[in-house]
Order: sequence, then structure tokens, then C-alpha cells
Amino acid sequence: MMKGTERKNIEIGTKVKVVQKQDQRSGKLTDGVVQKVLTNSHTHPHGIKVMLDTGVVGRVKEILSEKTD
Repeated sequence: MMKGTERKNIEIGTKVKVVQKQDQRSGKLTDGVVQKVLTNSHTHPHGIKVMLDTGVVGRVKEILSEKTD
């Protein structure tokens, strides 16, 4: 399992688990497929911010799989 702190590991179509802003305290993770990468920097200590195909925005905590086709 890869960490979601490096942008090069995350592409559109990658299956990930993200933490949404309102879930940061509880640590609740939401899984989905990356639709858009929102963080511009190469790394971020709290995870790269992405938008999932469901419209959910959050920071990547876990990368579940390589790009899905």
C-alpha cells in the first residue's frame, strides 16, 4: 500500500481512500476513484487533495490500486 503524499503516485482513475475535511478528526475514510488531482505541489504532508468520481473532495490517505481502465 502506498501513501498518498506524493502526486506522482496518483493519477486519474486510481482507486484511493481519502479523508474529507469534516472527517479529519474522526479519521473516517471514503474510497473512490480519482477524477481530478487538486494539489499542485509534488508532495503534501497530509496527502494530495483530489476529487473523486462521486464529487467528494479529500486528501489521499491510501492508494488502493493502480490506475483502473
